[in-house]
Amino acid sequence: MTVLLIDADACPVKDEAERVATRLRVPMVLVCNGGLRPSRNPLVSLKIVDEGPDMADRWIAETCGTGDVVVTSDLPLADKCLKSGARVIQHNGEVLSLANIGPRLASRDLMQDIRASDPFHRGGGAAFSKADRARFLQSLDQALSLALRED
Repeated sequence: MTVLLIDADACPVKDEAERVATRLRVPMVLVCNGGLRPSRNPLVSLKIVDEGPDMADRWIAETCGTGDVVVTSDLPLADKCLKSGARVIQHNGEVLSLANIGPRLASRDLMQDIRASDPFHRGGGAAFSKADRARFLQSLDQALSLALRED
């Protein structure tokens, strides 16, 4: 059975994901270290993991499998989920796959090294836009629909 797993800490599209999951009648699990209110939606559950680095990521990686859809912006987690057979979507709607995760991880690592070597770096990521939100909704709908057909 297809399940939608959300890396919920700092996820800007929880409400949108819940709307799509509800429309398609897919169970959704919000995974976090705490601080989120449980949804009244019977399809949405809250999994609170122990405090600690990457505990939510570890739980998602160990739980997901073929037919599931994971929403995360964490590339190492995405890599593990893809290798488990899950589909992965980032918050901005970008679909990650086994074909594109390697270059994305390499680029992430390179940028981390560059930022670490520049003590004056003050940059941040691009602001989350309405276009990102719309792209996410479309990507999630497609991924869940495909997963349900294959289920």
